[in-house]
Amino acid sequence: MKIYTKTGDAGQTSLIGGTRVPKYHLRIESYGTVDELNSYIGLIRGQAIGVHYKDVLGEVQDRLFTIGASLAADPEKSRMVIPDLKPEDVELLEQEMDTMNETLPELKHFILPGGSDVVSYCHIARCVCRRAERITVQLTEESTVDAQVVIYLNRLSDYLFTLARKVGCDANVPENKWVARV
Repeated sequence: MKIYTKTGDAGQTSLIGGTRVPKYHLRIESYGTVDELNSYIGLIRGQAIGVHYKDVLGEVQDRLFTIGASLAADPEKSRMVIPDLKPEDVELLEQEMDTMNETLPELKHFILPGGSDVVSYCHIARCVCRRAERITVQLTEESTVDAQVVIYLNRLSDYLFTLARKVGCDANVPENKWVARV
C-alpha cells in the first residue's frame, strides 16, 4: 500500500464517509490540531518522566486517536463505528490531577512556561490542546460533535498544566512565577 494517493493534490480531502471537503475545512483543522497535540504528547512520553505519567499519557494518546476519528467522520454519512469517549476518560484526568495536586505547592501565582525541556513541552501541549478545543467548539456551531470531545479537551489542557508543574516539582525545577511589574 502506498502512503500517497494523489487525491489531495487539488486541495481536497475525504472525511470518513466519503464527503470531499477543502483541506482548510474546520473539521480538518480540528482533527489536524488533535493530531498535532498527539505528537506533542508523544514527545513528552519520550522524556525522563515517571512510568506512571508515561502510562497515563499513553491512554491520552489512545483517546486522542478516538477523538481524531470522531472529528474526521462525516456525521451525516459515516457508517463506520467510531469508538466513543466515556465519562470515565474525563474522570481519569480529574483523578490524576487531584493526586498530583496533593503534593504540589499551593498555586498562588500565574506560572510562565519553562524551567526545563519537559516542563516546556507540557506547556506547548497545553497550548495546542486549548487551540484544538477552540477549533472544536467552533465546529460544534456548524456540525454535530460528540459533547464528550469538548469536555475531554478542556480537562486535558488542565491535566497538562498540572503535569507540567508536577514533573518540574519531581525534578526540583523551580516554577517560573509571573509577577507583574509595578
